[in-house]
Amino acid sequence: MSFACIMRPKDTMSIYNTTVFMPSEFTLIGIPGLESVQCWVGIPFCAMYLMAMIGNSLLLIIIKSEHSLHQPMYIFLGMLGVTDIALSTSIVPKMLGIFWFHVPEIHFDCCLLQMWLIHTFQGIESGILLAMALDRYVAICYPLRHAAIFSHQLVTQIAAMVTLRAAILVAPCLILIKIRLQFYHTTVISHSYCEHMAVVKLAAENIRVNKIYGLFVAFTVAGLDIVLITLSYIQIFITVFRLPQKEARLKAFNTCVAHICVFLQFYSLGFFSFFAHRFGSHIPPYIHILFSSTYLLVPPFLNPLVYGAKTKQIRVHMVKIFCSKNLL
Repeated sequence: MSFACIMRPKDTMSIYNTTVFMPSEFTLIGIPGLESVQCWVGIPFCAMYLMAMIGNSLLLIIIKSEHSLHQPMYIFLGMLGVTDIALSTSIVPKMLGIFWFHVPEIHFDCCLLQMWLIHTFQGIESGILLAMALDRYVAICYPLRHAAIFSHQLVTQIAAMVTLRAAILVAPCLILIKIRLQFYHTTVISHSYCEHMAVVKLAAENIRVNKIYGLFVAFTVAGLDIVLITLSYIQIFITVFRLPQKEARLKAFNTCVAHICVFLQFYSLGFFSFFAHRFGSHIPPYIHILFSSTYLLVPPFLNPLVYGAKTKQIRVHMVKIFCSKNLL
C-alpha cells in the first residue's frame, strides 16, 4: 500500500504540496560538499577510465589473437574485461558531464536504465570472479579432470547463467521504483550516478519493500558468491600445502595470486560502499560518494594491471606486442 493511500485527506494534500509527483527527470549533483573542486576530481577519474579502456582492450586483443590462451581461465578473464569496459562506460561519461560540463540533469527512465546497467554489471563481475575461483579449484584439486569438466560448452553456459542471474535479479528494483514510488521529496540526487538507494531515499512513500529487496539481491549475488569463492580457495590452499615439492606449491599458488588480489579489492571496496550507504549516517556524504565511485572505477583500472603483472602468459604476449611495435 502506498504512502498516499494510508494518509488522512489533510495529510494527502500536504503530500501534493510538498513533494513531486512522478518527476520526468532527476538532477545529479556529483559529490556533495566538493562541488567547487569537482572539475579537478574528474581528472583522476578520467585517467582511470582511459587506462581501464586501454588495459582491458589490450587484454581482449591478446586473448583473442593467441590461440594458446583460448582456455577457460583466460576466457573468463576476457569476460571480466568486457564487463569492466561496460561498467565504467555506463558511469564515467555522465559523471564527467556533471564535473566538467555542468550537465547534471538525467531523464527518469535514463536514470533507471543507468541504475540497471551498473548493478547488473556488478552482479556479472561477481559471478565471473566466482567462475574463475571454481576454475582454479578444479584445475588445482582435480587437474586430470579439468579439461573434461570445464569444456567450452560449460564455459558458455556459465557466461549465460551469470549474465541472466544479474539482469533478472536487478530488474525488479526498477519495477518496484516505477510502480510503487510516485511521490518524491526532491528530484536532486546527492550522487554522481543513479545508485539504487540514492534514488529510493528520495521517495516520500514507504520504501521498506525496496530496501528489503535491495538487500536480498546484494546478499543473494555478492553474499553467495563470496561464500563459494572463500570455500574454493580454502580447498585450494589445503591441496596446495599438501603438495610434497616446494616448487609445485609455489607454481600452484602463483596461478591464484592474481585472482585473490582482484577478489579482495573488488569485495572489500564493495562492502564498504554498500554498508556505508545504508548504515553510515555519521560518515560525510562526500566520503560515501568518493568511495562508491572509486569502488566502481578502481577494479576496471586495476584488473588488467594485476593480471598483466601476475599472469606469465599474458605478460609474455604483452611484451611481444610492444616489442614488435618498437621494431616497426
